Amino acid sequence: MRRHKRWPLRPLASALIRSRFSSTAEIATTPTTTEAFPLKHVTRSNFETTLNDLRTHVKAADFVAIDLEMTGVTSAPWRDSLEFDRYDVRYLKVKDSAEKFAVVQFGVCPFRWDSLTHSFLSHPHNFFVFPRQELAFDHHEFLCQTTSIDFLAKYQFDFNTCIHEGISYLSRRQEEDASKRFEMLYHEEGMVEAEDFKLVRLADVLFAQRMKTKLNEWRSDLLHGGKASSESPGSSTQSTETVFYHMRPALSLKGFTSHQLRVIKLVLGKHFRDLVYIHANDKSSSCSQDFVVFTDSESDKANLLKEAKDERKRVAERKIQSAIGFRHVIDLLSSEKKLIVGHNSILDIAHVYSKFVGPLPSTAEEFVASIRDHFPHIVDTKILVNVNPMLHQRMKKSSTSLSSAFSSLCPQVELPSRGSDLFLQQRVKIDVQVDNVRCSKWNAGGKHEAGYDAFMTGCIFAQACSHLGFDFNHPSVNFAQNEKLEKYINRLYLSWARGDIIDLRASHSNAENWRVSKFKYEKIVLIWNFPRKLKAREIKECICKAFGSTSVTSVYHLDDTAVFVLFKNSELVSEFLKLKEQLESDDGPVTVIHPLSKILEGGKTGAADYEAYKEICSSHISKVLFSDQAETVGVKSRTRPDPKGETSPETERREKADKASDLIDAFLANSVKVEAAGIN
Repeated sequence: MRRHKRWPLRPLASALIRSRFSSTAEIATTPTTTEAFPLKHVTRSNFETTLNDLRTHVKAADFVAIDLEMTGVTSAPWRDSLEFDRYDVRYLKVKDSAEKFAVVQFGVCPFRWDSLTHSFLSHPHNFFVFPRQELAFDHHEFLCQTTSIDFLAKYQFDFNTCIHEGISYLSRRQEEDASKRFEMLYHEEGMVEAEDFKLVRLADVLFAQRMKTKLNEWRSDLLHGGKASSESPGSSTQSTETVFYHMRPALSLKGFTSHQLRVIKLVLGKHFRDLVYIHANDKSSSCSQDFVVFTDSESDKANLLKEAKDERKRVAERKIQSAIGFRHVIDLLSSEKKLIVGHNSILDIAHVYSKFVGPLPSTAEEFVASIRDHFPHIVDTKILVNVNPMLHQRMKKSSTSLSSAFSSLCPQVELPSRGSDLFLQQRVKIDVQVDNVRCSKWNAGGKHEAGYDAFMTGCIFAQACSHLGFDFNHPSVNFAQNEKLEKYINRLYLSWARGDIIDLRASHSNAENWRVSKFKYEKIVLIWNFPRKLKAREIKECICKAFGSTSVTSVYHLDDTAVFVLFKNSELVSEFLKLKEQLESDDGPVTVIHPLSKILEGGKTGAADYEAYKEICSSHISKVLFSDQAETVGVKSRTRPDPKGETSPETERREKADKASDLIDAFLANSVKVEAAGIN
């Protein structure tokens, strides 16, 4: 999937309406050829049969390529990857994106080396995914960026198929929660003792008396061989009928409210020891049924309750298994421990974890430790083409996007007629098989379709392995453990622009940077909610007038309401924050003429060190403007703690006042000198 800025946000329904009614028609009128790219499209209707075939392909695969299409990338402009973002902040932004947006298409393409034909055999699958509510207490919601939806529509994404036929899912955590919820329901529905509530309303008292009379008559008819009646207990919408439940006489209750059923259970508990209330699910439908069942002994009563509970548990387990849906594919990839191949895939992996495993860990380090447990072998082809000198040279400094890398490294796949390049002497032949039909030649598929993008990703990896010197015919070749991939495997780009790489290897639990960072984050101050008219240059001038012309290295906008200020040294950070606090607490004339007064105008300007920025980014809230985000999260202006140790509040107050006074005196003295020089 292409990674780029996508703005703005709007609700899903309005964002999809144009594409929902146009995409299907556009695809239907697109000219096709007999050599169209073979791709297995998977929806709810063919998911079960496809999953069985996919299990066979994955088990036999040497590696599996994946790609995802999402409804958006960034939930606010300032949550985009910025130049001043530290690796832990970049992870928080990836986490926010994966938690807020939905996966609508998932490409899975197993690759297996065929020694008989000396080629890779690929099985590209294009799964439509949609987070549908399958359980009564299950709930899904997600954001949608209109530019992302427009982008998908441009490439003829079928929104109708996604929404109506997309495969739903439960994460492992959601499955556990669902099981616990059903357990609670077993307990509540199986209770036959008198419930702890009293009949206060006259309507309840009268209803209880009518049901007591009705149940007593029905029971007497059973015991004395009379004809059990099925009259209405008092309402045209309510009815009872004598049936059999688990080979026992029972009275079916229809049309009763949940409150009335509670009253019936109260009546049974108080007056009938051999009558049992049972709430059961209809095997032929999703509807539930309610019964009063007659038992002939205490042991029979105990057996009935156990049978009913076991039946409810089996029904619940079937519902949960059905709701798991697409997660069965993720469980398959995880259990087989295959090498997972992606392109610029940190966001893909984060989505996989968030949607199908559970809530993402709060820190990059915890994410590294946890992802290894589920996917121990991951390789990113973007790192391969950027870090390996030979592959990087082949790219000829062109874009390392998925389509560019595919065109540069796999031209014989995309355009079979090209074959004069010496690079192609090491080309890898790749066949495609869908539904037992295998082919070697076809037209290029649709870019930004997850199944085809996964295929391209796998082709790039296969070609890269060929140039790394892999002997595919070697009987014991293991891509995940091969030493030729050691420096590339289990490393993902947190940010390609900065070169931040998160290392998933067991011996490297911390994120690292392959390039030397030019920023010292202790030198950075975050300022927000200053007057909108101020630009970065003006903010820098104001601060330099107060602290010296070389005090500020650079000023960088997060958005129109916030900036990063990179100071020359960390001491200036503390001095700036203390001076700001002093100026805001002083209403004297000095405050008005001080250079920082332009920044502090309006009295709402906030400022803090870099850790406050991390705190703001860690919030689940996403306001469009950073100043609104800081206010909503509740981050206030603050000075940096004394690194030498804690001081008393009174001492800290005096130190702030003294330091600020010295700075103000220095400013006034400097102003007097300037004025005197002007007079002379």
